[in-house]
Amino acid sequence: MNELFARRFTELEAKRMQIPWEVTYHGTGRFVPNGAWKGWATSVQSLLRAAFGESSEQYINFCAAFNESEGYESSVRTMFNIFNSAKEDFEGGYVFNVELRVSGEVFGDFVALARTALGEGHKDVAAVLACAALEDALKRFAAVQGLQVEDKTMADVINALKSSGHVSGAQKTMLERMPAIRNFALHANWDKISEPDVGGVIGFVEQFLMTKFSGE
Repeated sequence: MNELFARRFTELEAKRMQIPWEVTYHGTGRFVPNGAWKGWATSVQSLLRAAFGESSEQYINFCAAFNESEGYESSVRTMFNIFNSAKEDFEGGYVFNVELRVSGEVFGDFVALARTALGEGHKDVAAVLACAALEDALKRFAAVQGLQVEDKTMADVINALKSSGHVSGAQKTMLERMPAIRNFALHANWDKISEPDVGGVIGFVEQFLMTKFSGE
Protein backbone atom coordinates (compact mmCIF):
# COMPACT_ATOMS: atom_id res chain seq x y z
CA MET A 1 0.00 0.00 0.00
CA ASN A 2 2.79 2.42 0.90
CA GLU A 3 4.58 1.62 -2.35
CA LEU A 4 1.41 2.21 -4.34
CA PHE A 5 0.86 5.62 -2.75
CA ALA A 6 4.53 6.56 -3.19
CA ARG A 7 4.24 5.80 -6.90
CA ARG A 8 1.11 7.94 -7.14
CA PHE A 9 2.88 10.86 -5.44
CA THR A 10 5.62 10.59 -8.07
CA GLU A 11 3.08 10.47 -10.91
CA LEU A 12 1.25 13.55 -9.65
CA GLU A 13 4.52 15.40 -9.18
CA ALA A 14 5.33 14.74 -12.85
CA LYS A 15 1.86 15.96 -13.86
CA ARG A 16 2.30 19.08 -11.74
CA MET A 17 5.44 19.94 -13.70
CA GLN A 18 3.45 19.74 -16.93
CA ILE A 19 0.66 22.11 -15.88
CA PRO A 20 0.75 25.10 -18.30
CA TRP A 21 0.72 28.75 -17.31
CA GLU A 22 -0.95 31.46 -19.32
CA VAL A 23 -0.78 35.23 -19.04
CA THR A 24 -4.04 36.98 -18.15
CA TYR A 25 -5.64 38.90 -20.99
CA HIS A 26 -4.75 42.19 -19.34
CA GLY A 27 -1.16 41.06 -18.80
CA THR A 28 -1.04 41.59 -15.03
CA GLY A 29 -0.24 38.06 -13.98
CA ARG A 30 -0.45 34.37 -14.80
CA PHE A 31 -3.12 31.72 -14.36
CA VAL A 32 -3.75 28.07 -15.14
CA PRO A 33 -6.76 27.09 -17.27
CA ASN A 34 -9.39 25.23 -15.22
CA GLY A 35 -9.03 22.02 -17.17
CA ALA A 36 -5.31 21.96 -16.50
CA TRP A 37 -5.30 22.32 -12.72
CA LYS A 38 -8.65 20.99 -11.52
CA GLY A 39 -8.03 17.46 -12.78
CA TRP A 40 -4.63 17.36 -11.10
CA ALA A 41 -6.00 18.85 -7.87
CA THR A 42 -8.87 16.35 -7.76
CA SER A 43 -6.39 13.48 -8.03
CA VAL A 44 -4.28 15.01 -5.26
CA GLN A 45 -7.32 15.31 -3.01
CA SER A 46 -8.07 11.62 -3.44
CA LEU A 47 -4.47 10.68 -2.71
CA LEU A 48 -4.18 12.84 0.40
CA ARG A 49 -7.48 11.54 1.77
CA ALA A 50 -6.33 7.94 1.28
CA ALA A 51 -2.78 8.44 2.53
CA PHE A 52 -3.35 10.81 5.45
CA GLY A 53 -7.06 10.63 6.27
CA GLU A 54 -9.81 13.23 6.09
CA SER A 55 -8.89 14.74 9.45
CA SER A 56 -5.25 15.35 8.49
CA GLU A 57 -3.87 18.86 8.09
CA GLN A 58 -2.53 17.92 4.67
CA TYR A 59 -5.97 16.99 3.36
CA ILE A 60 -7.85 19.82 5.09
CA ASN A 61 -5.40 22.52 3.97
CA PHE A 62 -5.31 21.27 0.40
CA CYS A 63 -9.11 21.16 0.20
CA ALA A 64 -9.31 24.72 1.51
CA ALA A 65 -6.81 25.93 -1.08
CA PHE A 66 -8.65 24.01 -3.80
CA ASN A 67 -12.02 25.49 -2.90
CA GLU A 68 -10.65 29.03 -2.80
CA SER A 69 -8.67 28.82 -6.02
CA GLU A 70 -9.83 30.45 -9.23
CA GLY A 71 -6.76 29.38 -11.16
CA TYR A 72 -4.58 32.41 -10.55
CA GLU A 73 -0.91 31.82 -9.88
CA SER A 74 -0.84 32.58 -6.15
CA SER A 75 -3.66 30.17 -5.27
CA VAL A 76 -2.40 27.42 -7.58
CA ARG A 77 1.08 27.69 -6.13
CA THR A 78 -0.44 27.35 -2.66
CA MET A 79 -1.80 23.96 -3.75
CA PHE A 80 1.57 23.06 -5.22
CA ASN A 81 3.29 23.90 -1.92
CA ILE A 82 0.85 21.88 0.18
CA PHE A 83 1.25 18.94 -2.18
CA ASN A 84 5.04 19.17 -2.02
CA SER A 85 4.95 19.33 1.78
CA ALA A 86 2.64 16.29 1.97
CA LYS A 87 4.89 14.40 -0.43
CA GLU A 88 7.94 15.16 1.74
CA ASP A 89 6.11 14.05 4.88
CA PHE A 90 5.05 10.81 3.26
CA GLU A 91 8.45 10.00 1.80
CA GLY A 92 10.19 10.91 5.06
CA GLY A 93 8.03 8.49 7.02
CA TYR A 94 6.62 11.24 9.21
CA VAL A 95 3.04 10.01 8.94
CA PHE A 96 1.16 7.08 10.37
CA ASN A 97 1.71 3.88 8.44
CA VAL A 98 -0.86 3.71 5.65
CA GLU A 99 -1.26 -0.05 5.81
CA LEU A 100 -2.21 0.06 9.46
CA ARG A 101 -4.77 2.80 9.02
CA VAL A 102 -6.45 1.15 6.04
CA SER A 103 -6.31 -2.26 7.72
CA GLY A 104 -7.84 -0.75 10.84
CA GLU A 105 -10.85 0.36 8.84
CA VAL A 106 -11.34 -3.18 7.50
CA PHE A 107 -10.92 -4.78 10.92
CA GLY A 108 -13.32 -2.24 12.35
CA ASP A 109 -16.00 -3.53 10.00
CA PHE A 110 -15.42 -7.08 11.27
CA VAL A 111 -15.69 -5.92 14.87
CA ALA A 112 -18.93 -4.05 14.13
CA LEU A 113 -20.38 -7.22 12.61
CA ALA A 114 -19.24 -9.24 15.62
CA ARG A 115 -20.85 -6.80 18.06
CA THR A 116 -24.09 -6.88 16.08
CA ALA A 117 -24.09 -10.68 16.01
CA LEU A 118 -23.48 -10.85 19.76
CA GLY A 119 -26.28 -8.40 20.41
CA GLU A 120 -28.64 -10.56 18.37
CA GLY A 121 -27.75 -13.65 20.40
CA HIS A 122 -25.39 -15.25 17.87
CA LYS A 123 -22.48 -15.76 20.24
CA ASP A 124 -20.67 -18.32 18.12
CA VAL A 125 -20.72 -16.21 14.97
CA ALA A 126 -19.54 -13.21 16.94
CA ALA A 127 -16.71 -15.24 18.44
CA VAL A 128 -15.38 -16.33 15.05
CA LEU A 129 -15.55 -12.81 13.60
CA ALA A 130 -13.93 -11.16 16.62
CA CYS A 131 -11.16 -13.74 16.96
CA ALA A 132 -10.35 -13.63 13.25
CA ALA A 133 -10.13 -9.84 13.37
CA LEU A 134 -7.94 -9.98 16.45
CA GLU A 135 -5.49 -12.52 15.05
CA ASP A 136 -5.13 -10.72 11.74
CA ALA A 137 -4.77 -7.33 13.44
CA LEU A 138 -2.04 -8.63 15.75
CA LYS A 139 -0.12 -10.17 12.85
CA ARG A 140 -0.49 -7.07 10.67
CA PHE A 141 0.68 -4.80 13.47
CA ALA A 142 3.63 -7.06 14.28
CA ALA A 143 4.70 -7.28 10.64
CA VAL A 144 4.65 -3.49 10.27
CA GLN A 145 6.88 -3.28 13.35
CA GLY A 146 9.40 -5.49 11.56
CA LEU A 147 8.71 -8.68 13.51
CA GLN A 148 8.92 -12.03 11.73
CA VAL A 149 5.46 -13.48 12.38
CA GLU A 150 4.53 -15.13 9.12
CA ASP A 151 2.97 -18.57 9.75
CA LYS A 152 3.24 -18.03 13.51
CA THR A 153 0.49 -18.92 15.95
CA MET A 154 -1.40 -16.20 17.79
CA ALA A 155 0.45 -17.13 20.96
CA ASP A 156 3.79 -16.72 19.18
CA VAL A 157 2.73 -13.36 17.75
CA ILE A 158 1.65 -12.14 21.18
CA ASN A 159 4.95 -13.26 22.71
CA ALA A 160 6.87 -11.44 19.97
CA LEU A 161 4.90 -8.25 20.61
CA LYS A 162 5.41 -8.53 24.35
CA SER A 163 9.14 -9.20 24.18
CA SER A 164 9.67 -6.32 21.74
CA GLY A 165 7.73 -3.93 23.96
CA HIS A 166 5.04 -3.18 21.38
CA VAL A 167 2.28 -4.16 23.81
CA SER A 168 2.43 -3.52 27.51
CA GLY A 169 0.38 -2.71 30.58
CA ALA A 170 -3.30 -3.60 30.43
CA GLN A 171 -3.10 -4.74 26.82
CA LYS A 172 -0.35 -7.19 27.69
CA THR A 173 -2.38 -8.70 30.53
CA MET A 174 -5.61 -8.93 28.53
CA LEU A 175 -3.88 -10.65 25.61
CA GLU A 176 -2.90 -13.66 27.72
CA ARG A 177 -6.41 -15.17 27.54
CA MET A 178 -6.99 -14.45 23.86
CA PRO A 179 -5.22 -17.47 22.27
CA ALA A 180 -7.38 -19.89 24.26
CA ILE A 181 -10.60 -18.16 23.21
CA ARG A 182 -9.39 -18.05 19.62
CA ASN A 183 -8.66 -21.77 19.61
CA PHE A 184 -12.05 -22.59 21.12
CA ALA A 185 -13.80 -20.46 18.49
CA LEU A 186 -11.95 -21.76 15.46
CA HIS A 187 -12.29 -25.39 16.58
CA ALA A 188 -15.99 -25.04 17.34
CA ASN A 189 -15.67 -25.68 21.08
CA TRP A 190 -18.68 -23.45 21.66
CA ASP A 191 -19.47 -24.74 25.14
CA LYS A 192 -16.12 -23.39 26.33
CA ILE A 193 -16.83 -19.82 25.21
CA SER A 194 -19.20 -17.53 27.09
CA GLU A 195 -20.84 -14.32 25.94
CA PRO A 196 -18.61 -12.32 28.34
CA ASP A 197 -15.58 -13.99 26.69
CA VAL A 198 -16.73 -12.83 23.26
CA GLY A 199 -17.57 -9.38 24.56
CA GLY A 200 -14.08 -9.18 26.02
CA VAL A 201 -12.46 -10.04 22.69
CA ILE A 202 -14.59 -7.48 20.88
CA GLY A 203 -13.76 -4.81 23.43
CA PHE A 204 -10.07 -5.60 23.26
CA VAL A 205 -9.97 -5.45 19.46
CA GLU A 206 -11.79 -2.12 19.47
CA GLN A 207 -9.30 -0.68 21.93
CA PHE A 208 -6.33 -2.18 20.07
CA LEU A 209 -7.48 -0.69 16.78
CA MET A 210 -8.02 2.69 18.43
CA THR A 211 -4.55 2.81 19.94
CA LYS A 212 -2.49 1.07 17.26
CA PHE A 213 -4.35 1.54 13.97
CA SER A 214 -6.19 4.85 14.11
CA GLY A 215 -3.33 7.08 12.99
CA GLU A 216 -4.57 9.92 15.18
